[in-house]
Amino acid sequence: MLKNTLCFLSLLFLIGCGSSKKRTYSKSKPKPIVVSVDGSAEEVAPPKISKKEEKKNATAKAIISTALTFSGTRYKFGGTTSKGMDCSGLVFVALKENEILFPRVSYQMAEEGKRIKLTQVQKGDLLFFKTSKRGKRINHVGLVVDVKGTDIKFIHSTTSRGVIVSSLREGYWNHAFIKATRIL
Repeated sequence: MLKNTLCFLSLLFLIGCGSSKKRTYSKSKPKPIVVSVDGSAEEVAPPKISKKEEKKNATAKAIISTALTFSGTRYKFGGTTSKGMDCSGLVFVALKENEILFPRVSYQMAEEGKRIKLTQVQKGDLLFFKTSKRGKRINHVGLVVDVKGTDIKFIHSTTSRGVIVSSLREGYWNHAFIKATRIL
């Protein structure tokens, strides 16, 4: 009797596992579920910026605007005019035209301001580079004109292309990068 019961249960198990139920699907697509959330009547205002911060942002914008007017200017060692300029000449003139007195050469500029991490870089900050294999000191400077995530764009004057905007993501500039400073 026990043997018959076990056989019967085994048979039911095998039949139950092997059977398939017929499923039916409608030919029309299911309607999307719409969920609505009632918003509050209050709008969230952006965080307030202090007067000091507003002034700093306006100054940075003015300095960047001044520097960008020299885009395409040819490179000239020691130059500070639209006829030709070097990297520190560009930064020097952009700052001077906005009433900020600063050293004239890049390695002296690098001694000014507060050193910051790349993750803290904002428009108007300065980036310093060592591009010479022989020299041991900073010899190139750029002015940050835009920051989008980890992509930092800066204006500077190169010997080959004159005043241009480059990205710190570019291999050459990323490799030559030494430090960033905040001067405003």
